[in-house]
Amino acid sequence: MKNVLLAMFLLCGLTAQADDVMKKEKDGTYIVNTTTLAQDVEGYNGPTPLEIHIKKNKIVKVVLLKSMETPKYNARIKKDMLPKYENQKLTKNKGVEVDGVTGATFTSDAVKENVRRGLEYYWKHK
Repeated sequence: MKNVLLAMFLLCGLTAQADDVMKKEKDGTYIVNTTTLAQDVEGYNGPTPLEIHIKKNKIVKVVLLKSMETPKYNARIKKDMLPKYENQKLTKNKGVEVDGVTGATFTSDAVKENVRRGLEYYWKHK
């Protein structure tokens, strides 16, 4: 009986975790949150989680979530890098290529890896 309860508890935990990663809005937009997907991916000062908004296999927007990165670099990422993802068409076999921000290499690389993992999750679970 203990094993059955443990299995049910673990299954519920996995379901809750999956729900935290991706949700589908009423208008058909998928929102992938990389907080748990890429917690090991760090910018200069720690993890750089994102929300990736996808509709009809096209990136609508990428939002930088709360992080410990320097506000100056976050502002540059938001202004100069994240808008480049908008309207990118997605295919299963092709990644999205976006240039990073000069002077914010660690953060740029972390953003790119978060996007890569988020899109990989999207294709596997949509």
